[in-house]
Amino acid sequence: MLNILGNQNSIVNQYISELRDVEIQKDRLRFRTNLERLGEIFAYEISKHLPYALREVTTPLGIASVPVLEEQPVIATILRAGIPLHQGLLNIFDHADNAFISAYRKHHKDGSFDIKLEYVSTPRLDGRIFILSDPMLATGASVITTYRALLERGTPRQIHIVAALASSEGVTYVKSHMAENVVLWVGAVDEELTAQAYIVPGLGDAGDLAYGGKF
Repeated sequence: MLNILGNQNSIVNQYISELRDVEIQKDRLRFRTNLERLGEIFAYEISKHLPYALREVTTPLGIASVPVLEEQPVIATILRAGIPLHQGLLNIFDHADNAFISAYRKHHKDGSFDIKLEYVSTPRLDGRIFILSDPMLATGASVITTYRALLERGTPRQIHIVAALASSEGVTYVKSHMAENVVLWVGAVDEELTAQAYIVPGLGDAGDLAYGGKF
């Protein structure tokens, strides 16, 4: 299932427009903040699809019966670009368990690349609600490699993939390599992907824009 939040008029498109804007991108704090805001909105939308149970809450004047989350999800992110988006999700699911994955592209002379994982930290995932975030879903290779590595730590009951921007190719790749019950949440989908696997028009390198260039 694919949910594109930018297909409806909402504040989501304001934040996406600022993430794309080459002038506004010069303000790293605003770039990180906009990713964090999107994370909060994604979390709110995902929360509508989670299980709830009634809880009796004592107020100063009586007892209120309120539906609350039955369980907290596991929120995972791919370092480093995913940190602001992850924080936005965590702002809403503030009691969630967390997982972190270090993944990078190892480029070859012929222009191809492999996805390498250096670090994985996660709780057990068996039967859990699992949310994996990465700001850019380009080829989809990073998400699938990360997903397969995490499955070695257990099989989630419910899986959500979150990205600020995606390419149509990346969406197709992820949908064809994951279980049918996986739900994709993206801000917008762009049609073009360059030979170097950059989304066009996209927004550039999210990690560099958030935290500065790398050597």
